[in-house]
Amino acid sequence: MNNLRNSVQLIGNLGSNPELKILEGGKKLTTVSIATKDIYQNAKGEKIVETTWHNIVAWGKLAENMEVLLRKGNEVALKGKLQHNSYVDKDGLKRYTSQVVVNEFMLLSKSEPKV
Repeated sequence: MNNLRNSVQLIGNLGSNPELKILEGGKKLTTVSIATKDIYQNAKGEKIVETTWHNIVAWGKLAENMEVLLRKGNEVALKGKLQHNSYVDKDGLKRYTSQVVVNEFMLLSKSEPKV
């Protein structure tokens, strides 16, 4: 049960192509965002679709694989952990971000080119 302490599983569609960066020391980092949808009916019986965007990061070989295999619009399943960060912006305000650090992913469907 220790694996459940900080575990996130998402299925969604990529909002952009993954971006691979090579950091000092040769570390590889890929960033991308995915959209998940929650569909339900409200009290009036109306269909409601809520979209949530998630910031995704991956490191090392996994980062390389995501950059090569995934493209904007692909449906993917991700498993990882939630990580929160803070920083001070140029105006001196403290800002907060959340991201999912991926340790597994699976391509579920490829996006079809629009004609």
